[in-house]
Amino acid sequence: MNKPSRFLELLNSFFTSYMPCSIGASPHTVTSYKYAFRLLLEFMYSTKGIPADKISFEQLDFQTLTEFLDWIEKDRGCSASTKNQRLSAIMSFSDYAQNRDFAAASVFRSGVIKIPVKKAQKKQRAVLSVQEVSILLRLPNDSKNIGLRDKVLLSLMYASGARAQELCDLTVGSVQFNTKGATLNIKGKGGKSRRVGIPDNCSKMLQKYISHRRLNAKPDKHVFSSQTHEHMTISCVEGIFKKYVRQAKVENPSLFKEDSYPPHSMRHSTASHMLEAGVPIVVIKNFLGHASLQTTQIYAELSKNVVDKHLKEWNEKWFFHDSEETRESKDKNELPDFLSIR
Repeated sequence: MNKPSRFLELLNSFFTSYMPCSIGASPHTVTSYKYAFRLLLEFMYSTKGIPADKISFEQLDFQTLTEFLDWIEKDRGCSASTKNQRLSAIMSFSDYAQNRDFAAASVFRSGVIKIPVKKAQKKQRAVLSVQEVSILLRLPNDSKNIGLRDKVLLSLMYASGARAQELCDLTVGSVQFNTKGATLNIKGKGGKSRRVGIPDNCSKMLQKYISHRRLNAKPDKHVFSSQTHEHMTISCVEGIFKKYVRQAKVENPSLFKEDSYPPHSMRHSTASHMLEAGVPIVVIKNFLGHASLQTTQIYAELSKNVVDKHLKEWNEKWFFHDSEETRESKDKNELPDFLSIR
């Protein structure tokens, strides 16, 4: 068996030791980075004729890496943001490799740092109004097992603001019920844990659901399961959420105006509604498990309905009402349309 190249040796230690052990990267991040290098190896073989065990750092220069990033964008149809994610994975490995073997990885590292990050179109965050959330939560038919599961899942998504993966990983033992509600011990990104309280109505619904599934004495069991797996996956949550959003759009054509609502839009809606209710942003930060307050400030934007509401209140407070006196003034000095307050 041929000895692996220095490139593969360091790439192996990067994924098996450095990412999971040294920096504690999440499984999701590790998977994303691995996929970036799977694509790089595929590119090197399909376009350069170089198999994985023959790739050297010298071959991964600025020109080759640029061609690779163009390839995943043009030939594979990756978006600018996805292209930037792949570049981020390569950038992280180049830093790791150079620190361990400067002579071997210097060409690779110098090529990577010359590549600019492509400007990606900023995605509009989908925010559900309180009315839309209420409609979604009423849609599942809780007289059936699947409908009951979906109703509890959607309700808990909104009440806890948890990520889809966090709810997939939620076990019976990580839920503590009390007289005023319940507390969830959530394991979030990077293995960080936080405690999240949920209100009494959602707590009772969750407690009944756990009893219904006869899981009370099984703390290691996951709260939510799919029809085929005891541990629900993100793709399953995505399918459930998409199903009810699609139904809600059909039944409420005047609402749900965004093109798509991923499961994460429920978490974003929770944050926005908390902000609208006057909850301090620092509290929201801890509730959501953000490492930085800056993330929360970007994430918990006010919904358009609330912006319109506050603007209307401001207009009504500070501008004249259309009384008899102001109507006379308008007759004498009519304002141009562009100064009208709508």
